[in-house]
Amino acid sequence: MTLTLSDQAPFAQGGNRLCFVHPEDPGRCVKVRRPDFSLADRRRKKGFPKNLKPLSSFDDNLEEARVMASLEHRYGDRAFRHISRCFGFVDTDMGRGLVSELIRDSDGAIAQTLKKVLWDEGFTDECRSAVETLSTFWEREAIPSRDLLLHNIVVQRADGGGIQRLVVIDGLGSAGLVPAHWLPIAAQRRKAARKTSNLLQRIDTLIGQRGQETFPGYHGLLLHDDRPEHPNQQHPGGSAPHD
Repeated sequence: MTLTLSDQAPFAQGGNRLCFVHPEDPGRCVKVRRPDFSLADRRRKKGFPKNLKPLSSFDDNLEEARVMASLEHRYGDRAFRHISRCFGFVDTDMGRGLVSELIRDSDGAIAQTLKKVLWDEGFTDECRSAVETLSTFWEREAIPSRDLLLHNIVVQRADGGGIQRLVVIDGLGSAGLVPAHWLPIAAQRRKAARKTSNLLQRIDTLIGQRGQETFPGYHGLLLHDDRPEHPNQQHPGGSAPHD
């Protein structure tokens, strides 16, 4: 079966991919490559020697699927307390798409990014506590990741609008040549702690920009707020425990 995505608008756009609400499941999203930016385009932008790599190495969907399978194998269900799930590939009319958990608030709204929440509300005590909880989890479990960017973390809200949890939706996996899990656990935790420390620095930088008239960049903004007709009847992965 081939899903039709071209007749709907993406709810989010990254540097290389578009994100659509799954047409058959509001608790999932489908990530496809941007049609205006091919893998060959990405490779051409890289300098030597990265531009010698095969095209497949520039496919974010393939990389994300590989990383998520590794995390699930290593950590099991506990990884998904603060990480969105991945459900594999599906054919679409815009190319092969990767299906992921779409994090929604209790009222059915697509969860906003941490970047947007900080921009709108500042670094409140509630948000600070949620960031501390995420950081503690990240360091204790030694989750391998690239930089924890504010637009790659979403804020899931519970009934009444309070913060239920923060969820990392992209940027996972080790960027180094040596797989993170090959390192001693103490070294893994130090790497994770550097990522959480850098996260706090990014928060401070964004808070310092709040006097600007416009939101900094397009990363972190929803293009539309799709709400299912029956938000409480979503796929279980989308309502409880999102690029």
